[in-house]
Amino acid sequence: MADNDPAQNQPAGYVVPKVWQWGKGNGWQFANINRPVSGATHDRELPIGKHPLQLYSLGTPNGIKVTIMLEELLASGHAGAEYDAWLINIGEGDQFGAGFVSINPNSKIPALVDYSTAPSTRLFESGSILFYLAEKFGVFLPTEHHKRAETMNWLMWQMGSAPFVGGGFGHFYAYAPFKIEYAINRYAMETKRQLHVLDTQLSKSEYVAGDDYSIADMAIYPWYGGMVNNAYSAAEFLSVDEYTNIRRWMDQLEARPGVKRGRLVNRAADGLKERHDASDFDRLPA
Repeated sequence: MADNDPAQNQPAGYVVPKVWQWGKGNGWQFANINRPVSGATHDRELPIGKHPLQLYSLGTPNGIKVTIMLEELLASGHAGAEYDAWLINIGEGDQFGAGFVSINPNSKIPALVDYSTAPSTRLFESGSILFYLAEKFGVFLPTEHHKRAETMNWLMWQMGSAPFVGGGFGHFYAYAPFKIEYAINRYAMETKRQLHVLDTQLSKSEYVAGDDYSIADMAIYPWYGGMVNNAYSAAEFLSVDEYTNIRRWMDQLEARPGVKRGRLVNRAADGLKERHDASDFDRLPA
């Protein structure tokens, strides 16, 4: 580690210790849910509804990927994709309940159980869930060799890139207890680079992986569409109006009924806290 003057550190005087120690205040506003160990903190079984697919999630970008996929499957006529969506409030630590941890030992949303198989199939990590559902129902993932590979390329790009946007830029720009110029500049640069990668790709094709709508679009839209739609109140800061090809693609996706419905699921404040039937959407204001 390079030598430096601790007075120049943020906060001033901070010296990196030889051995890191967990302080209960680490994480600031997220201190109650961030910890350096895994596993359950309390006993709590998960509810099980009437459908084969049971989703335990929250309407964050990673959660929205899966609800868009499920709503798109239903819109395409796949009745076997009917699902119950249960809210997991990560701010209150629901993800550390024993029932949730038994599905996802990483304690992150979304998690899904498919009870149509014997024994049931547990699924965690949003990319894994999208891939599983696409294979199960035979849609939104091409079978032709090169198109399938391209779709998987972009799905994995999203999985590997988004942590720099959320945990990197979003955290230091919007949530850190004080502003750190170095961190904001580093992650703003990377976020804009990624937006440019996506915008350039969409200048060449209608959808992210080519001419067909796929799980790559479903995975990428909630994160990068969210940035263009002013996530973290950073649209002006990041000059998102530059990315005209992303906006064109977003407009196409946001006109799809499956996307419209998927965005509303597991949102306690402005959508459906839970979703158990298509008629649940009828309860929402127009």
